[in-house]
Amino acid sequence: MWQSVGLTLLVIVATLVCALLFMLFGWYVVWQLFLSKFKFLRELVGDGSTPQAEPQPSETKSERTAGTTTRNRPRTARQRVTSPEIDNG
Repeated sequence: MWQSVGLTLLVIVATLVCALLFMLFGWYVVWQLFLSKFKFLRELVGDGSTPQAEPQPSETKSERTAGTTTRNRPRTARQRVTSPEIDNG
């Protein structure tokens, strides 16, 4: 009698442990692949160890070089702003 009760409790506890481990593994995989990309969720969890949480410099070297090429392009007619000095009348 006591052996069957003990075996039943052991099966129930083992099942709960396996389910908990499966859920934790699933959370870890989903966190690594998707959820850690969102700053809001990282702040909720308090995770500062992910590489995305590091503060990024305001402007990288590639952005600076890309920015200079776009600044030197001639403006099209739509991009030009009319001067307020021109008198229409």
